[in-house]
Amino acid sequence: MKYEPKIEKEFLCPLEYGLDIFGGKWKSRIICVLSANDVMRYGELRKELGNIADAVLASMLKQLLANNMINRIQYNEIPPKVEYSLTEKGRSILPILQSICVWSRENTTEELSRKLPPCMNCDQ
Repeated sequence: MKYEPKIEKEFLCPLEYGLDIFGGKWKSRIICVLSANDVMRYGELRKELGNIADAVLASMLKQLLANNMINRIQYNEIPPKVEYSLTEKGRSILPILQSICVWSRENTTEELSRKLPPCMNCDQ
């Protein structure tokens, strides 16, 4: 059974739509991690993200899948094997995310910039 929200989201501009698709703490990080790896299994993805809860990761993956940002391939074997990768639509967001990284570096105070580690998945 597919989840149907009780209230339909209302977007007042295209930016709101885009931020709903790839915004937030986890969606953009998942996209970046998948961009550095062609294919990843759930456990690898969770390990790479660090402190994400299983329920949150599962929810974010479902949302990205529903918006055609990622592919999910399930192999019928024991133990079960599931692989995730970016779609072309998912890859198309990478230049935007990299631009946000550049902007963040250029507009961060010196003290805070020491707290922002270099991105492990892109050149920022």
